[in-house]
Amino acid sequence: MSGNTIGKLFSVTTFGESHGPALGGVVDGCPPGMALSEADMQPDLERRRPGKSRHTTQRKEPDEVRILSGVFEGLTTGTSIGLLVENLDQRPRDYSKIKDLFRPGHADYTFQQKYGIRDYRGGGRSSARETVIRVAAGAIAKKYLREKLGVEIRGWLRQLGPIVVDAPDLASSDDNPFFCADPDRVAELEAYMDALRKEGDSVGARINITATGVPVGLGEPVFDKFEADVAHALMSIGAVKGIEFGDGFACVGQKGTEHRDEITPSGFKSNSSGGTLGGITSGQDVLVSIAMKPTSSIRLPGETIDRAGAPAEIVTTGRHDPCVGLRATPIAEAMLAIVLLDHFLRHRAQNADVVSETPQV
Repeated sequence: MSGNTIGKLFSVTTFGESHGPALGGVVDGCPPGMALSEADMQPDLERRRPGKSRHTTQRKEPDEVRILSGVFEGLTTGTSIGLLVENLDQRPRDYSKIKDLFRPGHADYTFQQKYGIRDYRGGGRSSARETVIRVAAGAIAKKYLREKLGVEIRGWLRQLGPIVVDAPDLASSDDNPFFCADPDRVAELEAYMDALRKEGDSVGARINITATGVPVGLGEPVFDKFEADVAHALMSIGAVKGIEFGDGFACVGQKGTEHRDEITPSGFKSNSSGGTLGGITSGQDVLVSIAMKPTSSIRLPGETIDRAGAPAEIVTTGRHDPCVGLRATPIAEAMLAIVLLDHFLRHRAQNADVVSETPQV
């Protein structure tokens, strides 16, 4: 199976299944000499960890990461960083009743057709559990970007089902299980999720991610535009079905005079483009938004087929997120960080000696 690596100079390869013994990964290209320990990655893993509230899957995993290589005496060596997170709360028996059925909306059917074999235990490789290593690798990238470049990456919940929320207090987004940056709306979100669980149904979510302090010049036109690689990274998250940069689809109803981000000696007058021009970062904040579908693992019966193609009814039991978007914020942050660091290293490799006569606005 190919397709398990992202990035060129800073690359991340992951392995493992939802109910296998462990999830693991290899981070290549991390610059040497950066202080790094498990404690640098654990806070983001804790933000993503399942079972932290009644609104997410009740699978109990400590998600404690181990560094297997690439760090010596507390510093990165420039060699491959091996990461491992053990699965300690495996319950493959939850899926034994549906091992011969295909869950609608999941990768069960396509994996079977592509490979002729599939891991039915929670989706195996296609499970959201796979993202735990992405978050650990992303924490490495975030640390370098923050310490060396002053880049800060932050995500928050923009919409939960029909409920749209603003972000008046980004610092508060880690204080609740929704990554909601409006403390006054948390009770409303809780009530909505409580009612949803009683229904046995699920719902989608929208997550906004921003990166501040991004330098000018990241991105490799034509086919490796910065936002193209960010879109690739974010769309690789299993439940993501839509992505926007800046004003996104709202630009369809705008006029050129509204959207064109006029420039003055003191800076840009707006950021409709979301921080890139021609696929290259402009030095403005990178603004990204992703849409996540409702999970299809629900206890309400639905139509499907079995392995022989016969019609069947399916009810998915076990432990599932009624809204996968609730734990997606640190995952999205990690993927943006991985792309940012990869493009910074690529830019430095080719253009470290470039001097522009135009002052930066």
